[in-house]
Amino acid sequence: MDTAGGTVAGRLLQKRESISSGTFLGRGKVEELKDLMEERQADVVVFDADLSPGQVRNLERHLNAKVVDRSEVILDIFAQRARTREARVQVELAQLEYLLPRLTRLWKHLSRLGGGIGTRGPGETQLEVDRRRVRERIAGLKRQLSRVEKERKVQRQSREDVFSVAVVGYTNAGKSTLFRALTDADTLIEDRLFATLDAKARRLRGRRVPAIVVTDTVGFIRRLPHHLVTSFRATLEEVLNADLLVHVVDSSSSHAGEQIGVVEDVLVEIGAGGKRTVIALNKTDVADPDAVRGLKQKHPGAVELSALTGQNTEVLVERILEAARSDKVLATVEIPLTEERLISYLRGACEFAHEKVLSDRVRIRLWAGKKELGRLSQKGVPVRVSRTA
Repeated sequence: MDTAGGTVAGRLLQKRESISSGTFLGRGKVEELKDLMEERQADVVVFDADLSPGQVRNLERHLNAKVVDRSEVILDIFAQRARTREARVQVELAQLEYLLPRLTRLWKHLSRLGGGIGTRGPGETQLEVDRRRVRERIAGLKRQLSRVEKERKVQRQSREDVFSVAVVGYTNAGKSTLFRALTDADTLIEDRLFATLDAKARRLRGRRVPAIVVTDTVGFIRRLPHHLVTSFRATLEEVLNADLLVHVVDSSSSHAGEQIGVVEDVLVEIGAGGKRTVIALNKTDVADPDAVRGLKQKHPGAVELSALTGQNTEVLVERILEAARSDKVLATVEIPLTEERLISYLRGACEFAHEKVLSDRVRIRLWAGKKELGRLSQKGVPVRVSRTA
């Protein structure tokens, strides 16, 4: 609630086998909630669940106060955090798709006449006008996002030969801090939920050949609202198209294990469940050592690090490099010095392990993929494979 700009006046929990179709809570619990609000002088009720328009309407009538559900809070936070044009379009689309079935609630203050021909009230007429305008705006925003998706597709095609890494994780796990540590990028770092809404791509730091691109992504949460998944499809495609995922975990959180499960569930939901992944146990400088050991036992391949202090980030960089080499072979070739274009191409496309200029040729030991090996074969250059990755 702090991120949304609210102050918690009190909490109420109800356990029941089934929710009330009319008010979500049971009748007695609604009265208890009303008494609690009066006692604490609260003016807004926030539910950690999604409510139907009818439930919101009934609760507001019973409580005489504004009622906000989980999705509305998250959308409000996203609206506060959206800074770029693309993020603002994505958030507005999600907000309008959430709002459309709830427009009736906004018109409850206008007059309503009975049903039937000739009895339609002015509020109902205006409601239909507003619905049409919202639908038109939604269609326009979807067209804008379609153009964004095409632009992103062109950008991805231009770097399709570049190994790509997507940094994912639960919101506020330290993804942007790690992204900056890996790329030296000047990116926003805040100890708040959803500080990052845009997919930012930068080269992995160091003069590495070939280049490795790292992308920072929006944080995940439990029960991610469907509207957000749909609206942020263009951004989430960066995750789908990545060669490797770095799953950042806040090891100092008492809910770290649960958050790992949430992120894995969201990855499955968006179609990225089978991606090659390295788990980065972040914030180990402030985490309970026993908790970190417990996480490491459950995830033996995880890298313990602190993105803030830089501790062990080089270990993660090496794991990224290992993954980038995994579909390549370490080979030795000898190329005539007259093949300048071929040598120049290999310098930009391959990681050189060793290079030695001989009298009329150059001997290169390099990590090469199928495309580079095919190019060498076309040129009739013999390739001696030392080992696979």
